Amino acid sequence: MAIQHATDQNFNQLVQGNGITVVNFWASWCGPCRMFAPVLEAFAMEAEGKVGVIKVNVDENPVTSAQYGIMSIPSTLIFQNGTLKYKETGILPAGTLRALASGEAG
Repeated sequence: MAIQHATDQNFNQLVQGNGITVVNFWASWCGPCRMFAPVLEAFAMEAEGKVGVIKVNVDENPVTSAQYGIMSIPSTLIFQNGTLKYKETGILPAGTLRALASGEAG
């Protein structure tokens, strides 16, 4: 499965699954978000079947963004079995993203 796009309505359902879910909060007007997008897409392909990857557009989904205190983007959250385990603002290098998703960092 490729990157899923979450909404305020389905976000909780998408992160409640078993295992690790990486969530990227972004906006179309955000330059750093556009720079991070290819890294996230490559990670999603590499981690397919092992880690869920979700994107949340902050402009279109203000409730979820506010619920998790997203004040700057891009922001990356890591959930494990529906529980928030890690939150970082900014562009994450691919290696850091891999390590966080595997539980080796954070």
